[in-house]
Amino acid sequence: MDDQRRSAGGATHAAPTGARSVYFVSDGTGITAETLGNALLANFPTQVFRRHTVPFVDTVEGARTLVAEIDRAAANGPGPVVFTTVKAPPVREELTRARAALIDLLGGHLVELEGALGTTASEQLGRYHGVGDLEQYFARMRAVEYAIEHDDGQSHRALELADVVIIAPSRCGKTPTTMYLALQYGLLVANYPLTEDDFPTDGLPRAVAPYAERCFGLTTTPLRLSQVRHERRPSSEYASLAQCRLELRRAEDLYRRTRVPFLNSSTKSVEEMSAVILQSMKLRD
Repeated sequence: MDDQRRSAGGATHAAPTGARSVYFVSDGTGITAETLGNALLANFPTQVFRRHTVPFVDTVEGARTLVAEIDRAAANGPGPVVFTTVKAPPVREELTRARAALIDLLGGHLVELEGALGTTASEQLGRYHGVGDLEQYFARMRAVEYAIEHDDGQSHRALELADVVIIAPSRCGKTPTTMYLALQYGLLVANYPLTEDDFPTDGLPRAVAPYAERCFGLTTTPLRLSQVRHERRPSSEYASLAQCRLELRRAEDLYRRTRVPFLNSSTKSVEEMSAVILQSMKLRD
């Protein structure tokens, strides 16, 4: 799949044979359209898509230029799909002229929400990704700073403040999961790598043992871990299948002995892993 992010009116690229062009169109950054649109597309794993993200389509002229591009794609392949979060009616109306299936990700829902709340939605563009609640914004920034300081066991300072301490052998997905929880939920998350120095042991490593009730473990499959490690250190003992199998077996034994909840990250996205952690650690409201 060939993903593109550009401004409205950018160059047209021919889609691979058989691929269906999908456009994420927004009057803001396009992040919301991408997120919601991709969540829907994930339900069609056998389909091949060529994705185009087109942010800042906030004028009729910009929409008209984009419609021309979409029509060219329609003439050279399967019918395109357009996901849009554009709010301005004239711009949205122009997009409906495209030879494509138009899916308005806000339209109907926004009207329903206006009815439920008894008020009209703001016409200000890009509200979804505005700073909004400053207290929440700064909490997330503090969480990101905490995650960076405590990444890969670099610091043990203020571990007592952590909402979660993720433990796992190297390259099992600790860092991306930590950062996602910090940025998306404002949680204070530390992560700690399980290394040779931590074994053999009956309990958790000394640095994290006092916070056992906040620990969550990650594991993966030996083959997947070996593949990821080979990208970092090709043909090393660190990346060998035997070493990966040993480290994962020791880690999983440790989790079970110390009753640390854990999950296998090999087939899960960061979002899925985070959801499991939130639920297991009872961090959801």
